[in-house]
Amino acid sequence: MEGDQKRKYSCCFTGHRPEKLHAPEALIIKQLDDAIQNAINNGYSAFITGMAKGVDIWAAELVLKYRCIHPQIKLICAIPYKGFGLHWDKDWTGRFSQIIQQADAVHYICPKFSYGAYQKRNIWMVDHSALVIAVFNGSSGGTWNTIAYAQKQSGCVIQYITPATP
Repeated sequence: MEGDQKRKYSCCFTGHRPEKLHAPEALIIKQLDDAIQNAINNGYSAFITGMAKGVDIWAAELVLKYRCIHPQIKLICAIPYKGFGLHWDKDWTGRFSQIIQQADAVHYICPKFSYGAYQKRNIWMVDHSALVIAVFNGSSGGTWNTIAYAQKQSGCVIQYITPATP
């Protein structure tokens, strides 16, 4: 498949870190699970995660779960720079490392840290996706920037998950 054909069946994730969500982790994971199931049912087979704590890691873990059932599913990790994710607490770093080991592809967007590496990663993910699943609470930051960029891209659909405590 060529670029546009691949993009047609690709989905990426954007979302806040856990401390900004103000909703239980289990609720967000359930909403992500529903969104991923829906995407699979609609023919999406490649899922791109930026591998940040929270939404990105949870989504990657769910995609890996579904890959066991649907072997055509691929997980692509878009990592902002080499060394990202390796200096978190033991739990998050362990989860990050396990996902990287199981991913179908890992792309390092920049060779080393820079503040711009995060936005370059987000642009790369959107440019390679037809669907963006966005866990968004309305606040400014990287998630907002990713959504704003996706809104300007032709053929890119955004599915919002709005975290709220029940």
